[in-house]
Amino acid sequence: MTPADTGASTTVGAASAVSVPDTSDSRMAPGGPGYRRMSFALFLAGVATFALLYSTQALLPLISGDMGVTASDASWTVAAATGGLAVFVLPMSALSERFGRRTVMTASLAVAVTVGLLVPFAPSLPALVALRAVQGAALAGLPASATAYLAEEVTPRALVTAIGLFVAGNSVGGMSGRVITGWAAQEWGWRIAVGVIGAVAVACAVAFRLLLPAPKHFRAGSLRPRVLVRTVRDHLANPLLRRLYAIGALFMTVFGGVYTVIGYRLTEAPFSLPQGLVGSIFLVYLVGTISASTAGRLVGRLGRRGALYLGGGTTAAGLLLSLASSLPLVLLGLVLITAGFFAGHAVASSAVGKTAQHGRAQASALYQSAYYVGSSAGSTVGALAFHSGGWTGTVGVGLLAVLGVVAITVTGSVAARRVTGTATAGA
Repeated sequence: MTPADTGASTTVGAASAVSVPDTSDSRMAPGGPGYRRMSFALFLAGVATFALLYSTQALLPLISGDMGVTASDASWTVAAATGGLAVFVLPMSALSERFGRRTVMTASLAVAVTVGLLVPFAPSLPALVALRAVQGAALAGLPASATAYLAEEVTPRALVTAIGLFVAGNSVGGMSGRVITGWAAQEWGWRIAVGVIGAVAVACAVAFRLLLPAPKHFRAGSLRPRVLVRTVRDHLANPLLRRLYAIGALFMTVFGGVYTVIGYRLTEAPFSLPQGLVGSIFLVYLVGTISASTAGRLVGRLGRRGALYLGGGTTAAGLLLSLASSLPLVLLGLVLITAGFFAGHAVASSAVGKTAQHGRAQASALYQSAYYVGSSAGSTVGALAFHSGGWTGTVGVGLLAVLGVVAITVTGSVAARRVTGTATAGA
């Protein structure tokens, strides 16, 4: 199967312009020295990133009540954070090319956890939104730098699995953040709840810095704007990368919309669940941990195109099932949505690192930017759809996004057949 067949490359790109040439025998691999420490460190970074980024998502009904604002207004506390990340991920990736992946990731976490400790004291919704935007901008140094670090320091065979573990950390962070805030908010209010998440993130940040091995295959690049613009232009000119960016954005549109609104649905009739139980709903993120960490095996069996189809189909089935008025069926729908999203995200994001021929940090940054633009769009549009059409409206937005994933993957398959046919005719 050719790279375009799936909308993702199956060929490992040449080393980036800021990396030592490929010396796979000296890179980290499962069972080798440093691999477990590296995996656990980046897992913790993923936990801290998602716990902070979505710390207010499960609390939106409480924030609405406390500040007297609507669901769509409160949703800006999520959209501002993801939007800040989307805007700053590319500049932060450029800094990582110059100052190093580990340095940028450490600084980003330090700023983000500091802001996280200030969030509980926000006196108004505009102040809360502003703090969340700053927090998202700080967290922008994590995703692209982590992916570039793995692409440089891990053997190509282990790359999908390693990125899957980082994504699994995202799912654990998203789950634990929402569960902890749900129960803490029920007892002490939303401000104490986000403060607890800030403290957890501090512990993760300290452990990350102590555990992550120093990079061995990184060489500092240039911060010249002309070089950055040329690199970004090259990536955007690659149709394969453009498809991957769009797939990441669409998957996250579904996920952001569903999990921004689900709290409102479950606290209202016919379910009328207390805040603690609503937060516990996010335990389904454990399914995402499993699906993300097994993405490598999924690609090995089905190919990237098959894995993307499976992820999209599973997500769509979950959306339809969530329309039921039975709580067990709604929960099963959330399980399927979560499994499909994390599998598709792990497949697409790992393919970006393999596809890029140079400037891997910028390639990953563009993916992350598209991904979090999708999150912001999903949070905002999903809340507006819920306000105007209820849960059915939110599901409709999600199904349109899944249809887009399928259409893009089909386009990649058609392009692959053309390339194969041309090559055969030439031979």
